[in-house]
Amino acid sequence: MRRADFLAASAAALSLASAMAAPARAASAIRIGTLPPGANDAITDVAGVLVGHVTKIEGAAGPLVAGKGPVRTGVTAIVPNADVWMRRVAAATYDLNGNGELTGAHWVDESGFLETPIAFTNTLSVPRVDDGVLDWMIRRWPAIGVSDDVPLPVVAECDDQGLNDIQGRHVSASDAVRALDAAATGQIQRGNVGAGTGMRAFGFKGGIGSASRRVSADANAATVGVLLNANTGSRTELRIDGVPVGRLTARELLPVFPPRTSYVEHGRAADGSIVGAIATDAPLDARQLRQLCKRAVLGLARTGITSHVSSGDLLVAFSTTRLYPREGAPLPVPAVYDDRQLDALFSATAEAAEAAVVDALLSARTLSGARGITFYALPEARVRELLKQ
Repeated sequence: MRRADFLAASAAALSLASAMAAPARAASAIRIGTLPPGANDAITDVAGVLVGHVTKIEGAAGPLVAGKGPVRTGVTAIVPNADVWMRRVAAATYDLNGNGELTGAHWVDESGFLETPIAFTNTLSVPRVDDGVLDWMIRRWPAIGVSDDVPLPVVAECDDQGLNDIQGRHVSASDAVRALDAAATGQIQRGNVGAGTGMRAFGFKGGIGSASRRVSADANAATVGVLLNANTGSRTELRIDGVPVGRLTARELLPVFPPRTSYVEHGRAADGSIVGAIATDAPLDARQLRQLCKRAVLGLARTGITSHVSSGDLLVAFSTTRLYPREGAPLPVPAVYDDRQLDALFSATAEAAEAAVVDALLSARTLSGARGITFYALPEARVRELLKQ
């Protein structure tokens, strides 16, 4: 990109600094790795998985009025199958760095299965989203807490206080219900949507990213899908397909902090977090799914993520084909994958996780919010130029 063109692009971005987010696109066009993606290049390429968002953008960018706004936040729901309470799926969790929250994780790891949806939101809205998941589940399975067991919802968070009035806890239980009701298969929105609305990553606007990869090993085809909320990393750390994009854009489209604001990023707000869900239709058990979580970390590392001290980097993985029915006889145990088959899934998981981070960055749009702070989108054209070089 010529300097004149870049300056023009920067000026155009500045003119949009106070605008609301543009509609999120379906998926980024830059391909990462060598394995083929599914039709949607998303977690929903794993059959039966549903995703829904509720996005909350309220009030013009400007001074923060604690408890009032501006609001730049939301909730994202991932549903393993349409009857998850009765058709529990094998699952496991993994914490790369534990300065964050993933509710229900103890029971997932103790039982080896997942019996609730997974929800992402901001840090201070976790209890309200948890409450909404319970409302949604009780409505669908009214025996819960009466003649049936009680669920422990799985809710993960990232801190979006840079752009959002997080103290206002503007995500309600009803918002979580709406996100779950809206959950669907097929193509999904990414970037400034749902829980990703107020997030930033590597000094650019961040948010929701997703990707999938397909593998075939010994005549057994399988799909791995990843959906994550990217809210982490410093500019100089960012790498895309091995290229140090962050260092090469170190002086471009830097975040804007108005001179009269006293806000300084610190603690969890400075270091951010990344939370993710991994789905596969391979019939893996909890032990193997935990291994997938670890391989996802390798994919995150390829983008430059180092998991800072104040970062909450938490993952949950599940299999849609290894089921634990709540009623009736246990299902036949599927064949256990041998090492060669697992190797293919490991590669798919690492690649999908790497691609999902890139997808979050390239799908996001420039956004201004609380205190008039602006985070700019990473222009795909600029990334393409750097990759060619």
